[in-house]
Amino acid sequence: MRDLPLPLALTARLLPVAVLACAGWALSSGPPAASPAGEDSAQDTASGPVSTSESAPSTSTASKTYTKAPSPCSGITTKTVTSLVPGAKTAGKEIASTNESVRRTCSWNALKGFDYRWLDVSYEIQETDDKAETTYKNRVTEKSGGGAVPGLGDAAYSVVNLTTDKKQQTREGIVYVRVSNALVVVTYNGSDFESQKAPGTDEINKGAIKAAKEAVAVLEDAR
Repeated sequence: MRDLPLPLALTARLLPVAVLACAGWALSSGPPAASPAGEDSAQDTASGPVSTSESAPSTSTASKTYTKAPSPCSGITTKTVTSLVPGAKTAGKEIASTNESVRRTCSWNALKGFDYRWLDVSYEIQETDDKAETTYKNRVTEKSGGGAVPGLGDAAYSVVNLTTDKKQQTREGIVYVRVSNALVVVTYNGSDFESQKAPGTDEINKGAIKAAKEAVAVLEDAR
């Protein structure tokens, strides 16, 4: 079936990208006070020179539960793809990434009759749990108006929004999930080009959450 041209609003979508900033602390100390002549040698004789290794702070590398992103196109079952995106190729299409070890995204989209659906699933790997938590909180703040999804990952949030472009409605749902140092981001939207209406909020929200649960299951299996 020949693909039909789609509205610019559906093809010019941007995945949210949170920018993390780490601030470092600068430690400084003043010059040591002068000691009376002969005092240093007396101290060395009594207790020996001070060992620098004893006073140096210890460093350790934070452990990471996930070191690379799993294959995103394997994150959603064929049955779910067929249900959420009728007419789409179930294999999906992976979107090119500058660093596949830390971010991978798969996309499914199709126009069946006058109904259009789009589904994205992304895995993002952060350096630490703390950084993943910060990124997650930033995304939730940017997409206010949604609510928590209980029992999914370490934390999960879903939000649905309606947009209108030249009388054509599009309803989009986004689900953010944090699992240790990884984030799962699911985007699901749809439009009806005949009625110019959008699918209901419940349909889009439930579809996005269903896809998120399957994507998280694949991530947890990769531990």
